[in-house]
Amino acid sequence: MLLAGPDDVLICDSCVENAYSIVKEQSKTKAKPRGFARKSFTPKDLKHHLDLYVIGQDQAKKVLSVAVHNHYKRLGQPSDEEVEIEKSNILFVGPTGTGKTLLAKSIARFLDVPFAIVDATVLTEAGYVGEDVESILSRLLQVCDYDIAKAEKGIIYIDEVDKIARKSDNPSITRDVSGEGVQQALLKMLEGTDVAVPPQGGRKHPEQKMTMVNTREILFICGGAFDGLEKVISRRINKQVIGYKAVDSTILEKDVLKYVNHTDLKTFGLIPELIGRLPVLAHLNALDTETLCRILTEPRNSLIKQYTKLFEMEDIELEISTDALQLIAEKALEFKLGARGLRTILESLMLEPMFELPGDKSVKKFKIDVDYINEKLDPIKLQSIKAA
Repeated sequence: MLLAGPDDVLICDSCVENAYSIVKEQSKTKAKPRGFARKSFTPKDLKHHLDLYVIGQDQAKKVLSVAVHNHYKRLGQPSDEEVEIEKSNILFVGPTGTGKTLLAKSIARFLDVPFAIVDATVLTEAGYVGEDVESILSRLLQVCDYDIAKAEKGIIYIDEVDKIARKSDNPSITRDVSGEGVQQALLKMLEGTDVAVPPQGGRKHPEQKMTMVNTREILFICGGAFDGLEKVISRRINKQVIGYKAVDSTILEKDVLKYVNHTDLKTFGLIPELIGRLPVLAHLNALDTETLCRILTEPRNSLIKQYTKLFEMEDIELEISTDALQLIAEKALEFKLGARGLRTILESLMLEPMFELPGDKSVKKFKIDVDYINEKLDPIKLQSIKAA
């Protein structure tokens, strides 16, 4: 079939298809500009989104919102500008169950850049059993379907970073393969360099071809509980926190963490070179009873809303009194597990009704009050929960 063009020029359908395929292939291989079409939002918009899922921790939310917003601005900066914006990696410090990982997961819902959450506990120095540091980037590549250009604009959250602290403040004489060795391997990656990444991860596939990824524009967010850091801080500020004779009663044990600085992290076991590559330091406050009550009911995916939905699927209305919520929060505070303690208590409270009520058509409403909680969480059962 011939197609007529201007000046009596004819072209066959086969040539049209071949020309189309050549143009399409050329457009794929054409070099992409460095400029990044960033999602339009302000730090306040991002904090508002985080407020829907995380209760409290306003300071940590502000730090995260500003850092991510600036990261987008870095990505959108033309390459020919004289002033080049450097990235500011973040370190979150806070007790367990205060929302460090939840902040990372909530921000992942909002962003349109590749976002990966990895765990530092499995990392070891190269050549030892465990994951190499490069496997962090393997996870980011998997998230964006191995598109290297997209991965190089991504954000990585490294959880449990306190577990790679060295065992003492002094440099190690022997090999510390899961502590100081991992920190040293992270240095260049955090700062920005070309890293040879095994796409399938680790040494299990030695025949695989390595992929080169540049980490200069990848934002790293680290988080850890740093258990015992409060004692380090209290010694530095010369406040006796533990014991009967407090030097300054205005500083409570749960408030000490807000005085954390990079010197305390060095004493805890992070090497100075790593601390210098995490310039933004933010703390998360320990949760009190009022905050735990809000966590139970306010977030979009709060525990009470989840259990209410589960009972709705059985055509049963779940009702929990305000006093009962207060009591659950007080019991959770005793466990010192943060928000995770709420889940522990609710699971034990809901076990019997969720076993008995499904299939019982006579029950249309189930109410939880203080008496029901005291009956289910008697001292003997409470001790068994704490031990678990």
